[in-house]
Amino acid sequence: MTSPNNSRKPLIAGNWKMNLDRKSIQELVGAVSSGIVGRGAVDVAFFPPYVYLPEVLRACEGTNILVGSQNASEQASGAFTGEISVSMLKDIGIPSVLIGHSERRHVYGETLEQIHRKVAIALEAGLQVVLCLGETLQEREDGRTEAVCREQLSTALEGVSRVDLTRITLAYEPVWAIGTGVVATPEQAAAVHLYVRGVLAGLFDDSGAQSTRILYGGSVKADNVTDLMSVPDIDGALVGGASLAAKSFLPIIEGAQG
Repeated sequence: MTSPNNSRKPLIAGNWKMNLDRKSIQELVGAVSSGIVGRGAVDVAFFPPYVYLPEVLRACEGTNILVGSQNASEQASGAFTGEISVSMLKDIGIPSVLIGHSERRHVYGETLEQIHRKVAIALEAGLQVVLCLGETLQEREDGRTEAVCREQLSTALEGVSRVDLTRITLAYEPVWAIGTGVVATPEQAAAVHLYVRGVLAGLFDDSGAQSTRILYGGSVKADNVTDLMSVPDIDGALVGGASLAAKSFLPIIEGAQG
């Protein structure tokens, strides 16, 4: 079940993780916003740390850059020290949230059920969701890549309506390729993206599966993005380290345009 990815507008999203400061952020946003003028064939997004969200929002006013949060609580409000609710994100004008990143799953121990609740509460608040999924090296070596991706996807999207699916973007990120310099080959990525799209079709319908963007994440750089984007079911990239500087991020955006 493949389709040309030119039917889905590519998205290049920069996940800054716990990096950068005000000065470097101002320089990065300014350079990227200037550099993408006239490149409307690709959507661009930034996912800054919480404390910089309002500043990045202001800096991106008048541009086509989407600004999202790297995470949100599964709780609506209350005595949850250190947490940020989806209503707080919405209150300051944040339209999108990244959920289920591998670091949240494997470093901070977020469970399938927590991620499911985060997806549900974000959608209920009217936010867009970028949902991450992917297997560890051990899971891949054990031949469990498809089973892991199916479980993560079906659990996270349980109860999600066909209408709400239109506000979800998926990001396949093999954990063994994140920050390691190792990239899934186009063939490896193609197989998983095709499988995930098939799971979506089973959970919803073929039309919903075909219209949902599925990004690839894992050591994406300018020298591999074109090959990755040549895969019919890859609709963009979730970029980590290479999104921290305009000189490395802009060529990825350019490469995604083919």
